[in-house]
Amino acid sequence: MHTVAVLSLKGGVGKTTVVLGLASAAMRRGVRTLVIDLDPQCNATSALEPEETESSLVDVLTNPTKTAVRAAIAPSAWGDEVDVLVGAEEAELINQPNPTLTELNRLGTVLDRVQELMAEDELPYQLVLLDCPPSLGQLTRSALVAADRALLVTEPTIFAVSGVQRAFEAVQNEREENNPELQPLGVVVNRVRPRSHEHQFRIEELREIFGPLVMPVSLPDRLAVQQAQGACMPIHQWGTPGAREVALAFNLLLARVLRSARSANARARRELDAEIADAEEQAAGRELVDQDVE
Repeated sequence: MHTVAVLSLKGGVGKTTVVLGLASAAMRRGVRTLVIDLDPQCNATSALEPEETESSLVDVLTNPTKTAVRAAIAPSAWGDEVDVLVGAEEAELINQPNPTLTELNRLGTVLDRVQELMAEDELPYQLVLLDCPPSLGQLTRSALVAADRALLVTEPTIFAVSGVQRAFEAVQNEREENNPELQPLGVVVNRVRPRSHEHQFRIEELREIFGPLVMPVSLPDRLAVQQAQGACMPIHQWGTPGAREVALAFNLLLARVLRSARSANARARRELDAEIADAEEQAAGRELVDQDVE
């Protein structure tokens, strides 16, 4: 299960659009996905139209038991491949600016419960997408503590560029303080108009700041995105030329997400192999010492 936090510290740049687009691309590819709606605006929950649940994000963060987590997850209206851990407007009440370490770790505990449910063959997820609010409080920070990768979303405008710089600093801080495994996946630029000189200038500015972290694929500004979201449909099923263009961009973005998962798994296997080799070497050394004693 690969967990990606999708964030920006400026509202309105299309963070939830990226979460929904990745979920749509994953569904097309047959990748079972769980969307966790951390944003008190609950836009991801609204667009995915899950069935009514007995609990929500607030309940599982307050009491992260396996029963509560299972009761907060529902299938989306999109299909069996995408489920939702539903958001709640009341989440704003717990989105405090200075959370304790225990509070920061609660989302990680929720994901542990999801893993337990997966072990019981109830929830076979390959990808978890965390839709963060556009602020650096408990909800966003807990996502960074729990995630494997952080995907930063921006628009090619001056204020959005400033917001993504602050988001990158937040990722680095959380990595140093609480989650050394966290890696920035990259910066994706949304709502790009190729003929806009201002947009091209800002994209070059982002490349100067972030270098290769800026995704080679950007998301074009197309009305089809709002139309598909308004109809609560995956962008891959909307069917217009604009939708097909955006869907292709999300396919490429998902491929990068999945490559990062394989890279993380390969690193974990190498680390495990190294630990096993070290343990075997130590065991062999102890055996030689025992033989000398005899």
